[in-house]
Amino acid sequence: MTSNSDFPADFLWGAATASYQIEGAVTEGGRTPSIWDTFSHTPGRTVNGDTGDVACDHYHRMGEDVALMAKLGLKAYRFSTSWSRIQPHGRGPVSPDGIDFYSRLVDELLEQGIQPWITLYHWDLPQELEDAGGWPNRDTAERFGEYAALTQAALGDRVKHWITLNEPWCTAYLGYGNGHHAPGRTDPVDALAAAHHLNLGHGLAVRALRTDADARIGLTLNLHSLLPHTESPADLDAVRRIDGVGNRVFLDPVLRGAYPEDVAADVAHLTDLEFVRPGDLAVTSAPLDFLGVNYYSRQVVSGPSGSGETDSHSGAWPGSEQVEFHRRGLPVTQMGWEIDPEGLTALLRRVHQEYGPIPLYITENGAAYADEIGADGAVADPERIDYIGRHLAEVAGMIGEGIPLAGYFAWSLLDNFEWAWGYEKRFGLVHVDYTTQVRTPKASASWYADVIQANSLITADGTGK
Repeated sequence: MTSNSDFPADFLWGAATASYQIEGAVTEGGRTPSIWDTFSHTPGRTVNGDTGDVACDHYHRMGEDVALMAKLGLKAYRFSTSWSRIQPHGRGPVSPDGIDFYSRLVDELLEQGIQPWITLYHWDLPQELEDAGGWPNRDTAERFGEYAALTQAALGDRVKHWITLNEPWCTAYLGYGNGHHAPGRTDPVDALAAAHHLNLGHGLAVRALRTDADARIGLTLNLHSLLPHTESPADLDAVRRIDGVGNRVFLDPVLRGAYPEDVAADVAHLTDLEFVRPGDLAVTSAPLDFLGVNYYSRQVVSGPSGSGETDSHSGAWPGSEQVEFHRRGLPVTQMGWEIDPEGLTALLRRVHQEYGPIPLYITENGAAYADEIGADGAVADPERIDYIGRHLAEVAGMIGEGIPLAGYFAWSLLDNFEWAWGYEKRFGLVHVDYTTQVRTPKASASWYADVIQANSLITADGTGK
């Protein structure tokens, strides 16, 4: 696969990480436990009992990591702040040490000409707020708005790009629906309440961040690109259901100021959505400057047929638990996710057509493979180069057809703690030896640096144009 597709001169090239996945230092600088500390220390919750206690030790190696970013030529770095590090109890004053860490990170990025893009929430809720009810509790949304204001007060003089939430679908449905993620609860009504309070918290954070007229504010969603297994009415209805509870339950209240009526009907046997109060939707729909989209694969769904899979998804789709997911025999990454770059175009074309001309950024895209350091000390990862290259070819095509795609953030800068999968799955452009913490840029890192420098897509085998 070759291409000489050029990107716009102002196209933003970046890479992304998340606080609990890389920072370590979980008891330093006044930081208190988050739900992921508790979850990962609970036997049976993560592969091999892995935790983020040390992770990539980014807290102590931040300078080294920023130097790696500069060597790659990154124009932007998307990272998340740890709520437990900045505001240890989820309420009350900030931790001076916690703010200082992020302040130093921001300064080092700016010194290297790298834009800091802060995600305020990437799943690590302070445990004290979970003990008080977590995201199903309305008060958590209020606390999140306050946390956003505190963080901007400390860093907003230098940080102008803000993302409120990362993938609220995962927080709501994997955290409170099927229990595969922290805090590990399994109640469909709690999951739906969490989804609304995440939307509300997002709106309250936008309101807080708008006190800076120069702030550019967005939200990152892991939108689901969907196909029906067949064209039968049951399978088309399965697409509608999963699209409703997976996509439109976040897109519509944020970009249209309303919840989809069909989703309310789908979950009516569970709840009448009593947690949605008058005035909430005016808050959730505060105007945004951009929408971030995370994409890894496309999903094929059907009505109950007995030929698909439901167990791994049970509880993650309230009101649609009988929908089945099907594989098509496509090549897969180490996560078992089918590789379907065209699904990204189908998804973003639909968002652009149905939700208007809001600027779009790919805020995560990447692949896990079983990367190893070779005898020559190098890490060859041609599969990742091919994966990213094919998706970037789709991005170039979308820009050519007028979809307002303004930037791309590779996931991830570093191999890291991959949530419930522990350290078995490596997504990084940079290999991390978790024993020595030695960083080794992979072949994909060099290839991506060449793409950035040329602002053009080169051959996916890394050999150049």
